[in-house]
Amino acid sequence: MTGQGESPERPPAPATAPGQVLDAADRDRLRAAAAHAADRGVPLRALIETHLGRHCEAVPGDAVRRMRDVAIALTEGYERARGAAIRREEEIRHAFVDGLLSGPGDLGRMAELAHRVGFPLTGPHRVAVARAGAAFLASAPATRYVAEAMAAYGDESPSLIATKDGLLICVTAGDGAAACEHFAAQVRRAAVRDSQVAVSRPRPGANGVVHSFREARETLELADRLGVPRPVVHASDLLVFQVLGRDRAAITDLVATVLGGLEQARGGPGLLLETLGAYFDSGCAHTVTARRLGLSVRAVSYRIARVRTLTGYDPALPDQRYALQTATLGARLLNWPAQPLQPPDG
Repeated sequence: MTGQGESPERPPAPATAPGQVLDAADRDRLRAAAAHAADRGVPLRALIETHLGRHCEAVPGDAVRRMRDVAIALTEGYERARGAAIRREEEIRHAFVDGLLSGPGDLGRMAELAHRVGFPLTGPHRVAVARAGAAFLASAPATRYVAEAMAAYGDESPSLIATKDGLLICVTAGDGAAACEHFAAQVRRAAVRDSQVAVSRPRPGANGVVHSFREARETLELADRLGVPRPVVHASDLLVFQVLGRDRAAITDLVATVLGGLEQARGGPGLLLETLGAYFDSGCAHTVTARRLGLSVRAVSYRIARVRTLTGYDPALPDQRYALQTATLGARLLNWPAQPLQPPDG
């Protein structure tokens, strides 16, 4: 594949001497030369003109020249029509994907387009959305690489690749979990090391694609706000944050009520809140928490005791532990204490 902005190479020199009769070895050399030219992006008409042109110079008369002109004219017409057909197919594919992502509208029309592009509308679909430091463009080498890799992945989970608002999007038919993981791997292999991919839950039908796309996009935005470092984030992993975020006033009130006492800690609530987060992420195990934070078990126990004293909530008690953990997740969602809490009515 020629890279973005590169021009096709000049056609190679003829593989056979002018005027000689072709044998099996000559044909093999011509096939190899044609394959090499195709890999380098040399147009077929240029290849034919190069090879037949040399023969025209060596063979007297106009018959070979006419043959060359006929071959070149046929090739030009074929390439022009083929290019137009490819552009039409791309337009149909783009219209179909855009309809899926924005809302199917006329389902009859969408069914017709689905048949044209060979993508099933029935059954479940997943959507994966990739973001990187540089916007994904439809004509960019990274986009083409991922599209070709997904096209070669197989027919068990057919997929559609598109770009929208600088994001690279993969819509897969079927459960699609493995296909979405493959998509994420191809994004990383396309020299996009700063990429992150969010994967939706599966939903049925054309309308399900719209909801899955929104979910994947929201998951990507939420992962960015929370500073989630994983290269692949599943919507189900952040579902609790999405639930909490739907009622900002309620979660703000919960954080202020349950964790507000941590502001009395020397140096502010930051260290104790970090300890709580690591404590819950470690399954409430002091030893694992200490290892994650690089502290002694005694230091972790002291900090948990300070949390209990300042908040009045004991993480050792199941009902109070749930309130503390939910408030800790809410604090992460609100970026507290880096951002001050806004009053519920503000």
